[in-house]
Amino acid sequence: MGTPVKKTIHPSTTISHVHLTVGDLERSLRFYRDTLGLQILEKNLRIVRLTADGVIPLITLEEETDAQPKPPGTMGLYHFAILLPERTDLARCLQHLLEIELPLGASDHQFSEALYLKDPDGNGIEIYTDRPRNQWRQNEKDKLPAVSDPLDMAGLLSLAGNRTWNEFPEKTRIGHIHLHVGDLKKAEQFYCEGLGFEPTIRWNGALFVAAGGYHHHIGLNTWAGEGAPPPPPKSVGLQHFSLIAPNWEEIKRVAQQLKGLGIPIEVQEETLWVTDPFGIRIQLSAAN
Repeated sequence: MGTPVKKTIHPSTTISHVHLTVGDLERSLRFYRDTLGLQILEKNLRIVRLTADGVIPLITLEEETDAQPKPPGTMGLYHFAILLPERTDLARCLQHLLEIELPLGASDHQFSEALYLKDPDGNGIEIYTDRPRNQWRQNEKDKLPAVSDPLDMAGLLSLAGNRTWNEFPEKTRIGHIHLHVGDLKKAEQFYCEGLGFEPTIRWNGALFVAAGGYHHHIGLNTWAGEGAPPPPPKSVGLQHFSLIAPNWEEIKRVAQQLKGLGIPIEVQEETLWVTDPFGIRIQLSAAN
């Protein structure tokens, strides 16, 4: 009998949106809408869905009025990453953030250029743009480089031109999500053997995995500590994140793969829900 073929998740699978718990909805709206430039797609008393194009939800904010800060040294969200379509968009965004003196960090990862900031609850945010894939440098083992170089901010700003930053461009998407976990071996078993993502980068206590040859859709690190505990209930941070696959047949195939590893799943209205070994909830939906 031959060795079973490893089944990877469909190459067009992407991150769809993130759902966050926040302590003050109006305060968060002032940040995400008024400061950053996202639009309200839908709003009720405690929940707001934000979009860049008026159609696709990217971020859901849900208010928990007695929410507590996420303690250091706990699992959960490290950051979620907003992907801009063009480098000139990142230039204008950088210019805007500098003008309003918002604290931020910046890095050049060779395959992408990124800005880092935090929302009022301390949730980490990356705003980035990808370089063309033919410029992604591979190392001697044909893997993506693990690089975090200083960003050429002056060179980037030279592309901003006279256009001011008012809102995110329509083709903005959630590009990836990065999580604190307690055990990289368990994380790899769940995200690679279970969901079917492929490892792309291993670096400094972190594992990056992706579908379709992307640099990473999900980052997993133990920087909060090996065996880090989950945050207390009602902490601000990530409630769940969503993956979108091309069709329901692919989701059913992933469901069988998860069940084969003894991982419980739930199906609600043609949506698959699963919880990773660290208590992080994941929603899988079909594009059609």
